[in-house]
Amino acid sequence: MQDNEVITFGCRLNAFESEVICRAAATAGLAGAVIVNTCAVTAEAERQARQAIRRARRRHPGASIIVTGCAAELTPERYAALPEVDRVLDNQAKLRPQSYLSGDGPTADLVETAAHLVDGFEGKSRAFLQVQQGCDHRCTFCVIPYARGPSRSVPMGVIAGQARRLVAAGYREIVLTGVDLTAYGADLPGKPSLGQMVRRLLTAVPELARLRLSSVDPAEIDPELWRLLAEEKRLMPHLHLSLQSGDDLILKRMKRRHSRANSISVARRACALRPEMALGADLIAGFPTETEEMFCRSLELIAECGLAFVHVFPYSPRPGTPAARMPQLPDPVIKERAARLRQAGETALTAELQSRVGTETDVLIERPGMGRAEFYAAVSFATPGGEGSVRRLRLVDSTGRSLVGVPVQ
Repeated sequence: MQDNEVITFGCRLNAFESEVICRAAATAGLAGAVIVNTCAVTAEAERQARQAIRRARRRHPGASIIVTGCAAELTPERYAALPEVDRVLDNQAKLRPQSYLSGDGPTADLVETAAHLVDGFEGKSRAFLQVQQGCDHRCTFCVIPYARGPSRSVPMGVIAGQARRLVAAGYREIVLTGVDLTAYGADLPGKPSLGQMVRRLLTAVPELARLRLSSVDPAEIDPELWRLLAEEKRLMPHLHLSLQSGDDLILKRMKRRHSRANSISVARRACALRPEMALGADLIAGFPTETEEMFCRSLELIAECGLAFVHVFPYSPRPGTPAARMPQLPDPVIKERAARLRQAGETALTAELQSRVGTETDVLIERPGMGRAEFYAAVSFATPGGEGSVRRLRLVDSTGRSLVGVPVQ
């Protein structure tokens, strides 16, 4: 194995950082290594990372295995103790070429603004652009603020410059990412909001065809962002909301800043502003103290908010978090509730896709015969080629998880 292999777990921000890692390691002259970029959101994510580490050692017995990411940031000694692991790097060190020059695992306070530049994403039609890092909130179930540090934002000039480079490299769609995206700008001079930054970005890079947002907090959508969703066609009609629960008491125990009514209001406002809007959400099943009645409010929230793309997380206690000290639910109950949420999400997605049949949409071609609609749904089609281009397709059928399109004549 001559090239380095980067194995990524977790969020879009991790996917972005894996591209930075790949370039940093190559710049340092590292070759033939396996770098595992871990996630700490759930115990399952950590289990999968450990499994990947063992599998990597079996596949590449002579390779150097380096572990980094949020799980390694929080418990470096746990990963350093694994016999398969040669080196552990923290979340700052993993982005620096010098970290791959020696066996040292440098550490640093998590206060640097991450403005790492990536010219492109090999083999992909869309690029992630990191505009924010860290989080100032302390949701009771979450360890990410401890792994990522406080919220800090990338200056507008750097964002625009990177976006221009990505467009010049051929990318038609950019996805803005961050740990707490809607917190953007609070630490910058003048405190620009996320909406203000997005408007400036679209003005500064008129050649950018499509801009998409990663997960947003329903408590922090600013007025300028609402105006953009209504007026700016280059901002894709797709919002992924960090909802987590549909029950007000559970939301309070999670230390979230929105209510059930806020969730429904945000969803309805988004769809009223853009009729073609599609909504997704993160939901946690089996949070401590959650009763069946409380859970059903989350279940019902899928229909009440019109959620089409539901990401379900079975709750797992994260060491050191307040929720880990709350009365826990039995694992079978958590798994059963997660399965019911997923089934409700599948049913909602099927209905959403069926409702799109007969309409037209611009589709970003990701690979032969498959692309992504403006409203995020996967679309298959028969015409080959055109990766990275945008085509106008009429949606003629639904397969349950994706749509079928034909070129508009």
